[in-house]
Amino acid sequence: MQKESIDFLRQLIGIASPSGFEWGIQGILKKRMTPLCDEVRADVHGNVIGVINPKAPVRVMLSGHCDEIGLMIVHVEERGFLSFAAVGGVDTAVISGQRVKIHSAKGAVFGVIGRKPIHMLEPEERGKALKMHELWIDIGAKNRKEAEKHVSVGDYVTIDVGLELMLNDLVAGRGFDDRAGAFVVVETLRRLKGRKLKVGVYGVTTVQEEIGLRGARTSAFGIDPHVGIAVDVGFASDYPGGDVKRTGECKLGKGPTLHRGPNINPVLARLMESSAKKHKIPFQITAEPGATGTDANAMQINRSGVAAALISIPNRYMHTAVEVISLEDLDNTSRLLADFITDMDPQQKYIPGM
Repeated sequence: MQKESIDFLRQLIGIASPSGFEWGIQGILKKRMTPLCDEVRADVHGNVIGVINPKAPVRVMLSGHCDEIGLMIVHVEERGFLSFAAVGGVDTAVISGQRVKIHSAKGAVFGVIGRKPIHMLEPEERGKALKMHELWIDIGAKNRKEAEKHVSVGDYVTIDVGLELMLNDLVAGRGFDDRAGAFVVVETLRRLKGRKLKVGVYGVTTVQEEIGLRGARTSAFGIDPHVGIAVDVGFASDYPGGDVKRTGECKLGKGPTLHRGPNINPVLARLMESSAKKHKIPFQITAEPGATGTDANAMQINRSGVAAALISIPNRYMHTAVEVISLEDLDNTSRLLADFITDMDPQQKYIPGM
């Protein structure tokens, strides 16, 4: 992977944005997309849309959400400690003892998530995850008055970690769900620049996926795509306790995952698999017997229906501060999408069984 691309990925992971529209992420995405696209725009929700070949009659939408899970301040108590609630699917078992940043109007404020020490717990309490309201954030304030000079109810909170390189081309960090997908969307636009395309490409970094696929719903309505491909992370199974009977087999470094199931248009699925084989790009297959819970869900049922697909980057330890993915998988995901889109026939029909 190009150093420039790795630097961009590091930049994305370093930005805190639980709802997808805070603290400059839109500016960074627009700056990266602008030299790659014919048009770049942002909408009122914060979705950033980069367009290549906008006059083409067939529109292909790529979606990777840029929001992440996080926390929100809900109360400042008299002693200056902060109570918080989850934004998205936060696991209380992994946030205790974490360093955090509170993103206030005055700038980032450092804090830690506190709990009673193990020495003070009753025997039956040990080893159990505490409930959210039993934890607190400590910013060092002496009292409520001092705390409220720095933070406010409604401020977002994120775990204070960035991207770290690991062995074997792996990387760890928070927010790969789904900054990895947003990164791949932009990387696909980079690979497509200068190619002769027969379709229009709309690369969208969507917002608020973690709280209801909201950005994908509104951006898909505006774009009205014929084909919609969501780029997200998927559950890897190659770790102790990984259950292939529940998730299927999915390994880091073995290529992106393509999916089969009712959320996936079967014609589009076959074409994407054939394209990967043609261009000798490794891929894996995962069964999705129901709704995927990704932007593919929102795109599929947009307006009168869209031919939808999902491509996933294998991810260990999802919704923690130490998600692990493979840079090689990221590279192969954008390669597969760029080659598939380049080969797309605008006359192709996606009606199943026809």
